[in-house]
Amino acid sequence: MTNNNYCVIMAGGIGSRFWPISRQKKPKQFVDVLGVKKTLLQQTYERMMRIFVKENIFVVTNEAYKDLVMAQLSGISPERILEEPNRRNTAPCIAFANSKIRSIDPNANIAVVPSDHAIADEDAFVTIINKGLAAVAKENILLTLGIRPSYPNTGYGYVQYINEQHCKTDEDIKKVKLFAEKPMLEMAKKFVESGDFLWNAGIFIWSLKAIDEAMKTLCPEIYTAFEATDEREDEDEFVKSAYAACPSISIDYAVMERAANVYIIPSDFGWNDVGTWKALYNIGKKDEQMNCIVGRNVMTYDTKRCVVNVPKDKLVVIQGLDDFIVVESDDILMICRKEDEQRIRQFVTDVEVEKGEQFI
Repeated sequence: MTNNNYCVIMAGGIGSRFWPISRQKKPKQFVDVLGVKKTLLQQTYERMMRIFVKENIFVVTNEAYKDLVMAQLSGISPERILEEPNRRNTAPCIAFANSKIRSIDPNANIAVVPSDHAIADEDAFVTIINKGLAAVAKENILLTLGIRPSYPNTGYGYVQYINEQHCKTDEDIKKVKLFAEKPMLEMAKKFVESGDFLWNAGIFIWSLKAIDEAMKTLCPEIYTAFEATDEREDEDEFVKSAYAACPSISIDYAVMERAANVYIIPSDFGWNDVGTWKALYNIGKKDEQMNCIVGRNVMTYDTKRCVVNVPKDKLVVIQGLDDFIVVESDDILMICRKEDEQRIRQFVTDVEVEKGEQFI
């Protein structure tokens, strides 16, 4: 482990597509959605500790979730938890973390990872991250990880790379040609068939100097907002002011889609962003009827291809369902066809309007 390698874990999202398990008071990254007795954040933190020393791992989260982070990550220093006063997407989040790391080590190399992804092959993941860190330490490049698509998923963004162009350090690291938004099914099929499109994993690796240079050029208002965070006596007030001055924009839109020095590592380590109930179904264990069940007392009859997530000790009897989502969390029960899961965000909006914020 090299001491000037740092990790930023982004843990401030709400995860509304995972409602009702994911709620504003306790989003999905703080929940054991996989039924493995560890939350997604805990799994991510332990995974990154295989690569980075604990003192070099920062968690950026909403200020409302600091206590959750402290409770779930045993031994983490409060100074390594960066509290966002508002949600402004990933570009301000990354700029905030950069400002803190800059005050410690201006020669840092940084990996940025979401807190809510599932990784099946952690050994392969560790190898890829170390490969990327070695490359950015030598070259002025911005790296992202791309997952080799196993099917034409319409819920992910895609990245096309140029197979004939690669960075000097490693021939496996390819030059990015373009970023593509979430496609319709027919376009997704063409992407997969082409062989040079990858799923956009939202994982980034760069040197602090490279990302600072890019943000200073491409989104100067965000870079400038956080440029002097470490020099302010009242840091909390300054951070609030900085966030208020920033647009809500992703690092993809702000930097990666516009920079000329963007590269990608084609990867395969059993990645899943666990962004939806269908995504959870795809990676979860199935019974003989192809049901994915989290809960110890679930009984099913004539039921198949369902995802069921209920409190562990609750007795639940299900009969006659095919391809449904059945989820209970606290005072909410949701039953929805898997094919209609994109409507969950609308459910959340309707519930907030008609039933109140206590259910969100």
